[in-house]
Amino acid sequence: MKRPSPRRKPEPTIALINIVFLMLIFFLVAGTIAPPLDPDLTLARTENIAGREPPDALVLTADGVLRFRGAEADVDAYMRTLDTAVARIVPDRDASAARLMEVTLALRAAGASRVMVVAERSLQ
Repeated sequence: MKRPSPRRKPEPTIALINIVFLMLIFFLVAGTIAPPLDPDLTLARTENIAGREPPDALVLTADGVLRFRGAEADVDAYMRTLDTAVARIVPDRDASAARLMEVTLALRAAGASRVMVVAERSLQ
């Protein structure tokens, strides 16, 4: 005669729900990286500030023309004015990416050890 196998008790679902809930609360509290800003603090607005390129930067206009200090320039003339081998280029938002890459490669070929692209940064 065979003995009937003992029935397993169903696992308590409430206990699992409680554990998941406690883990959720823990990660919400532990995930706070920085304290909130002071409610009386008002951040400065930069939307109406006129942008200006750095004085030692090469400017790439939307139509692909290179300018340095307000006058048209080429890569070789720009590289002769630099004291360091770090070149900075400020591309117009509407300048083509292909032209930007062309100028960047020309700067590297002319002796720039680094080419830094200057762009607008915001908190949004």
